[in-house]
Amino acid sequence: MTLYTRFTQHLHTALDALEASGFLPAGLNRGALTVEPPRDPAHGDLATNAAMVLAKPAGTNPRALAEAISAELGKVDEVTAVEIAGPGFLNLRLAPSAWIEELHAIAAAGADYGRSEQGKGITVNIEYVSANPTGPMHMGHCRGAVVGDALATLLEYSGYKVIREYYVNDAGGQVDTLARSVHLRYREALGETIEIPEGLYPGDYLIPLGQKLAAEFGDRYAAAPEADWLVLFRTRAVADMMDMIRADLALLGIHHDLFSSEAAVLAAGKPEAAEAELRARDLVYDGVLEAPKGKVIEDWEPVTLPLFRSTRFGDDQDRPIRKSDGSWTYFGIDLAYHFQKLQSADELIDIWGADHAGTVKRIKAAVAALTNGTGTFDVKLVQMVKLLRDGEPVKMSKRSGSFVTIADMVEEVGKHAVRFTMLTRKADAQMDFDFAKVVEASKDNPVFYVQYAHARIHSIMRKAQAEGLSASPEHLELLGAEEHALIALAAQFPRIVESAASNREPHRIAFYLGDLAAAFHAFFNLGNDRPDKRIVMTHDAATSSARLFMVSNIGQVIANGLALMAVEAATQM
Repeated sequence: MTLYTRFTQHLHTALDALEASGFLPAGLNRGALTVEPPRDPAHGDLATNAAMVLAKPAGTNPRALAEAISAELGKVDEVTAVEIAGPGFLNLRLAPSAWIEELHAIAAAGADYGRSEQGKGITVNIEYVSANPTGPMHMGHCRGAVVGDALATLLEYSGYKVIREYYVNDAGGQVDTLARSVHLRYREALGETIEIPEGLYPGDYLIPLGQKLAAEFGDRYAAAPEADWLVLFRTRAVADMMDMIRADLALLGIHHDLFSSEAAVLAAGKPEAAEAELRARDLVYDGVLEAPKGKVIEDWEPVTLPLFRSTRFGDDQDRPIRKSDGSWTYFGIDLAYHFQKLQSADELIDIWGADHAGTVKRIKAAVAALTNGTGTFDVKLVQMVKLLRDGEPVKMSKRSGSFVTIADMVEEVGKHAVRFTMLTRKADAQMDFDFAKVVEASKDNPVFYVQYAHARIHSIMRKAQAEGLSASPEHLELLGAEEHALIALAAQFPRIVESAASNREPHRIAFYLGDLAAAFHAFFNLGNDRPDKRIVMTHDAATSSARLFMVSNIGQVIANGLALMAVEAATQM
């Protein structure tokens, strides 16, 4: 049991006692109670809002309730003082035994310290990346890929069952364009001189596929009409591109559980099924689409189309699910796809680029309709990344034709630097990725700074072993205020994980690791000025063994956090 779990139980025990005595009425809703670090460490070690939250429903004064709770919490052995702040906030100061207990908890849990059953019984489908299968993965996909994958790992660590899904957009016009581009490369492989017209894909990555098709089919399709080869070349091209995409994602350590095909969704009649379901509930009707707002289109004419009543669910207008020619709109297909995902998940999370912000409201409306308002659906928008080298914009990749690929990035700086850096900002915040800075060995580089903290701990342990010293929990009472402060920060890890999972924000782990690494480095450097604060002291084996036990467990917490990000916990640098 971790510190915050333990003190939450102490708080509930105190409230139970006040209920038993008649001071509090039974059955009060305690869902909003918190036990957390105070904003100002000078105010104590823990704080709770219990008196502020419960006073009104209990029909009492917050200050009076705070005094009653304070008296009960003061009975806990690990509490040395309870102070009432302002109108009724409670600040607790803890005995050294509380921090010793937490070190034992970290050591006992090991790699599972921070793991919970927060999401037990809940299946979450996370759809991320879902790039068009028209070429290698590039930087426009990288950030969403890392955010989605880290979120999936975070939720699994928090007890959720997670489905990692990639939606293959293999039914639109872009895959026909891909097939035509491949056909040009096929003709090129047969010896023909080609020019790639504007609108087709120019990247060299299509050359190998053209060569494979030439070897397999000879010149059978070189002069054949498009109708003879389009479907074949499209199928082969999509399969080849998906192999390339999987390989690119694997460079980042990313693997999906499920690849769903847009073409398969259409072939299985999923849009028709969704339309029938929604018509039966009067959520799709035949109506006239409003004229586009803000501009005049001379040849615009009112057309009767099947419209989804998205305005019932917060959208600003009803949305067509079919076009005037009877084919499905993007929204109609997306609606059906989400309907399909809901058959196997309790919650849906989509990781989208910020350029899709305009479609969020309508898809949320569709999910709300399909689940009668019971389905949980969240969209995380990810901003683009600006690539720099020493502050200057990065030139594009010749191989890709127009972009820097993930393979380019990983080859130059390594997957761990890429992954960590992508999580050092909120997903919806702008980000600069400077190739020079992410490999810089300085405290200004968060990747290096956190990995170096873990490596430094392993270096300390190796040095101690060479001096005949080892970590031991036998003399933890020798740890002082500086050590307790570091343990207090490490003790926040489980609640940081819980908060990050609840808010679907994996970047919180990176922020926390930066703080913990900084605190550890500061503690280590303290020994440079104060010899009595050094970790390895051959003249004081008892204190050294206690500090070694502490720093080894700090290292465990850092390793656990890095594991959630799929970033290496380096042991030497």
